[in-house]
Amino acid sequence: MASHEKSNGTTNSLKATFDRLYFGNEPQSRRFRYGLLVFDVLSIVFFVWSSVYENETWVLIADAILALLIGLDLFLRWWVARNRKKFYMQLATWTDVIVILTLLLPAILGNFLFLRVLRALRLLRSYRVLADLREEFTFFKRNEEVIQSTLNLLVFVFVMTALVYVMQVHTNPSINNYVDALYFTVTALTTTGFGDITLQGTSGRLLAVIILLLGVALFLRLVQTIFRPSRVSYECPDCGLTRHDADAVHCKHCGRVLHITTTGED
Repeated sequence: MASHEKSNGTTNSLKATFDRLYFGNEPQSRRFRYGLLVFDVLSIVFFVWSSVYENETWVLIADAILALLIGLDLFLRWWVARNRKKFYMQLATWTDVIVILTLLLPAILGNFLFLRVLRALRLLRSYRVLADLREEFTFFKRNEEVIQSTLNLLVFVFVMTALVYVMQVHTNPSINNYVDALYFTVTALTTTGFGDITLQGTSGRLLAVIILLLGVALFLRLVQTIFRPSRVSYECPDCGLTRHDADAVHCKHCGRVLHITTTGED
């Protein structure tokens, strides 16, 4: 009995430790979450880079190690989740499940390896990471919208590249790996169009049209976000306007006096 109680106490203590790491406000907790963010970025870079060396032994070993680490993170997030039902409904949960399956079963899921880049959807999608960045880094707080727009564009590029890769890799001699598909996607988005790689077939041409139309729209949105005057988020109590100049004293919509918290810096 004493041994059983000691085991439960150790388990509860360990769970409390990981709960603090994932949800706490201590410096150690923030460093842990920043570490997860760095891991997400490095894993995405690896997925893109390793596509050139597909099926080599060292890549398969690295895939297995990544699957273990991502699986461990997924289990820990499930273990400390305050609302399991909400956890099962989160996009990040199923993204990780898909990534783990493609890492462990590359031979069976060869045509779906592009789904690994869906891990890019995790970047800055955690409320805790966003709160940490806003609190600790003035640059991020002042430029959050620009950073988020840039990340959204990167996610779009990764997903579109994945679609190009899976639809063309077996039929287009110019696209042999993910990097080739990325090269085409970027040249299409920027309307550079060198012409050395073109998508083949009706489905390829339709995909190219989608990339061009959606890409131009996202680029315009990003440019607007970067070059328009800096704004802050503050909901006016009277009219509900949420975007104001950083030095605004009155709401431009209704004229109410605002009390926007500011450091007074330019």
